[in-house]
Amino acid sequence: MWKSEREIRVLVVDDSRQLRELICAILGPEPGITAVGEAADGAEAIAKVTELKPDVVIMDIEMPVMGGLEAIERIIARRPVPILAMTDGSGVEMAFAAVSKGALDVMEKRDIGGNAQKLIQKIRLLANVDVQAHHKAMGRSVASPGTGSAPRPHPAGERIVAIAASTGGPQAIQHILSQLPAGFPAPVVITQHMAEGFIPGLVDWLNSCTKLTVAVAGSGDRLAAGQVYVNPAQQAMRVTRQGVIILGERDPRLLYNPSCDTLLEAVAAAYGERAIGLILSGMGDDGVLGMQSIRNAGGVTMAQDEKSSVVFGMNRVAVERGCIDRSLPLSEIPAELLALIGRRMTGI
Repeated sequence: MWKSEREIRVLVVDDSRQLRELICAILGPEPGITAVGEAADGAEAIAKVTELKPDVVIMDIEMPVMGGLEAIERIIARRPVPILAMTDGSGVEMAFAAVSKGALDVMEKRDIGGNAQKLIQKIRLLANVDVQAHHKAMGRSVASPGTGSAPRPHPAGERIVAIAASTGGPQAIQHILSQLPAGFPAPVVITQHMAEGFIPGLVDWLNSCTKLTVAVAGSGDRLAAGQVYVNPAQQAMRVTRQGVIILGERDPRLLYNPSCDTLLEAVAAAYGERAIGLILSGMGDDGVLGMQSIRNAGGVTMAQDEKSSVVFGMNRVAVERGCIDRSLPLSEIPAELLALIGRRMTGI
């Protein structure tokens, strides 16, 4: 039985009594969700997790006595439970450190009061994640950054890897990039649904754990092998047949921001059969039309499988609509990418 069909027990952890009360007030009238306890620091949170056995923990990152990062790591080690980390927006690097410790998602505190439904939606999604199985499927290893040759210009005949992701995407992207060698012979373009202000932190975090070079994409950037380009928030990203990135205003009619479909459809048009599309964990159906476009153009399409996904949503829809060639565990995706471009993991 999904936890959405019964009570979801939530533990609220923050050193601000006012914020704890705000979150509890939001959850109070929500059917099927109950705030079962509060904690003012990480040490208290660890004890309350053992005592109350919550289904979801909302965890502030920066607190006295014991901070959220240490608490997240200890909770995941002792009693794995879905954790939604909170940041005040000034410590973006800390947000992705929380993800690396085991938090499944991150939310800015300023969004909580103004967008209560976003908080509720995240709680309902995370309550259904089997954290122990997820971390086992993900693996906890992180490759040390290495030095490699500088990115070389992208010849028109080479492949491109285009990645679409939403909730649970940062962890999956980090795992994939950490396993790719410095000489990876193709550019990688990524659209990740993320609030404005988080993208630079995501890029910094990814750079700390991959041999590739990761950057926020800029309009006019020329694609290069071994380089990773991340879609800026609030902008539409496309690529041209000449291997150049074009950024433009996002279409206000589109539900998702930034749009995975916009990038994937441009990749399909520019690269055709040389395109490799990969759709990862996330809610909704953004990216499905783009994956279909890549497949129709003769490219290869892959999806992260259900077991290794935080949210089997957009990738599930893509599989159900028949536009996916391969559905794979996250652990197998890096080697599959290398096989598709004609290189072996040990051959670079």
